[in-house]
Amino acid sequence: MSGSNAISGITVVGAIIAAGANDDSWLTTVLGTSAVVLATVNVVGGYLVTDRMLGMFRKKSIADAAVKKGAGK
Repeated sequence: MSGSNAISGITVVGAIIAAGANDDSWLTTVLGTSAVVLATVNVVGGYLVTDRMLGMFRKKSIADAAVKKGAGK
C-alpha cells in the first residue's frame, strides 16, 4: 500500500506542474487543478486505508476487550 501511495504522490507533483503551465489556456488550468484535487484525495484515502489495515494488527487494550465482552450479553 505504501508503494501505491508513493506513486500517487508523484502524480500530485505532475498535476501541480500541469496546473501551473504557462500556456494561457483555461482548459489546462482547469484540468490541472482537478488533477491536483483528485490525486490528493487518492493519497489521503490511501493513507487512511493503510492506517485502518495496520490497526487490525494492533493488540487490543483491556478496556476494549471488557466493552466487547459486556456487549455480547
